[in-house]
Amino acid sequence: MTSDRIPRHPRTAVCAALTAAVVAAPVTGAGPASAAATAPRPVCVSHQSGLAGKMSKDIVGALRGRSGTVAISLRDHATHTRCTLRANQRFDSASVVKVTVLGTLLWDAQRHHRGLTKREKTLAKAMITKSDNASTSKLWKQLKPSRVTAFLRAAGMDATVPGKDGYWGLTQITANDQERLLDLITHANTVLTDASRTYVLTLMGKVIPEQRWGTPAGAPGGTKIHVKNGWLERSHGWRVHSIGAFTGGGHDYTLTVLTQGNRTMEAGVATIEAVARAVHKDLNPTAHADTLYAPTDRPEEALPAVPKD
Repeated sequence: MTSDRIPRHPRTAVCAALTAAVVAAPVTGAGPASAAATAPRPVCVSHQSGLAGKMSKDIVGALRGRSGTVAISLRDHATHTRCTLRANQRFDSASVVKVTVLGTLLWDAQRHHRGLTKREKTLAKAMITKSDNASTSKLWKQLKPSRVTAFLRAAGMDATVPGKDGYWGLTQITANDQERLLDLITHANTVLTDASRTYVLTLMGKVIPEQRWGTPAGAPGGTKIHVKNGWLERSHGWRVHSIGAFTGGGHDYTLTVLTQGNRTMEAGVATIEAVARAVHKDLNPTAHADTLYAPTDRPEEALPAVPKD
């Protein structure tokens, strides 16, 4: 593995929440007035009174003064809350696509009424828990883009496009499609069996500490954290992404934050964690500060191979 280290629904209720979110979003920012006026704002809806407006405002606050382009998709089943920002914009996937690869592997095995082989389990574990690139490439070659495409179609991830010529790290993803994948992993459905879903969540819950950064930042104590991250440097800035599912202890929500155009890896990680802390705080307002999850200050991730720009 090649890694880098850096230093530290009722309709009326939904409509009312949407109105509150749009009205509550501030129109001032750190940049020029014209940029602040045209920058997209997170749109949140919720069945919980006041939550949509507060979350929209707090996400804007978390992003204030930060460079790069950010996409967000959040779904909390407990409060029936949804938040989106640029959620249909495509990004280079980097290593977060590895969850899609695992989903494809399990779905394909289901279709053929078989379990995973010992080899496949070894590769899958290394791919998710250590973000091992060699293991991912072996599974990608085995599955071929055609099977990945078939899984995406079955999963309803219609905006995702597999990377060409073996460059799985350049798969084009959207925040909404990643949320769709996380929803399939965390709730019963006809695409992935309960056994398959449990397998994915188990591996995402065993990611090594150096890679448990991003969306888990600020998660309340007692929460089961399932995460997969990725970063990738290109000539026009760093892509830094994090997808997370938070279950147990009455929690049932998923969060995707995708970023690009970051000047450094540190900047991308900081942006994601600022958004994550705002989201966790708003969804868990009574959580004690000393119980909140503090991610590593020395994050690592694997850099996928990409062609020269």
